[in-house]
Amino acid sequence: MFRIGNIDIPKNALFLAPMEDVTDLPFRRLCKRFGADVVYTEFISSEGLIRDAEKSRAKLHICNEERPVGIQVFGADTEAMTEAARIVEFVSPDFTDINFGCPVKKVALKGAGAGLLNDIAKMAEITRSIVDAVNLPVTAKTRLGWDENNKNIMQIAEALQDAGISALAIHGRTRAQLYGGKADWTLIGKVKNNPRIKIPIIGNGDIKDGPTAKKMIEQHGVDGIMIGRAAIGNPWIFDHIKHYLKTGKIKPDVSLKEKTDTCRQHLLESVKYKGEKTAVFEMRKHYSGYFKNLPHFKSLRIKLMTLTNPDEILDVLNEISLM
Repeated sequence: MFRIGNIDIPKNALFLAPMEDVTDLPFRRLCKRFGADVVYTEFISSEGLIRDAEKSRAKLHICNEERPVGIQVFGADTEAMTEAARIVEFVSPDFTDINFGCPVKKVALKGAGAGLLNDIAKMAEITRSIVDAVNLPVTAKTRLGWDENNKNIMQIAEALQDAGISALAIHGRTRAQLYGGKADWTLIGKVKNNPRIKIPIIGNGDIKDGPTAKKMIEQHGVDGIMIGRAAIGNPWIFDHIKHYLKTGKIKPDVSLKEKTDTCRQHLLESVKYKGEKTAVFEMRKHYSGYFKNLPHFKSLRIKLMTLTNPDEILDVLNEISLM
């Protein structure tokens, strides 16, 4: 057991990583149902929040069923980030998370997310201002550094801890790697084992099943594991990892019926939560995960990726369930 602020978190906890257009409320609830210990919202623009943008405000919607839940914000301006954190606090999540790791151009090249990795002083300034402004625990998610020649994660971790964060999630890639190449957990382990570091360290990157999770926990001593892309269309990954950590055995894959039933539920809840147009578009990210390795899936996948009417998509899911 460890703590984030006053929140008790189980040893070897499994965290659902914040992912844009993925970790909305319906998907977070599914992941909690299948064993995620801690979940995060999609990242939210600080500028959008303070300007009362509808899309940004909608992402603040959380429910008790998914707790503990963190709301993640990103931005480059200290005042905007601080005000956004105050807005986040108003909806009472369990903690506020700062995005210091998003590598995409529209974020990083504007000085937010991973764009701050070469300015540790600015990262610390934003963090300290948020910590001082809210009563919630403040956590952060970041990367190893900007590129292969600038892996300054040790200095970043120490500076953010000194600025008051309660936990740190580290993605084992640089900004230059984006989501390619292999995640380097060596530096994550070094941060965890640094005598100066007293806060929980959560490792992230290339965790795809029980064996990979167990290996990283044993080799690097992290307090928890954060799972991102491997959970897309695969909310059962949390249950399967927990089963392996407990028994040392790989749990059999879920049945096709459970996959189609869960996908159907996911779609219907997304439509209810986000409306037909957005739900249909964002669900397309999940279908390959839900039906990975399903024989003769190509033609059905094309239908799922092109249909715009939820009822027609449900018909395709019914067809898959009968395969």
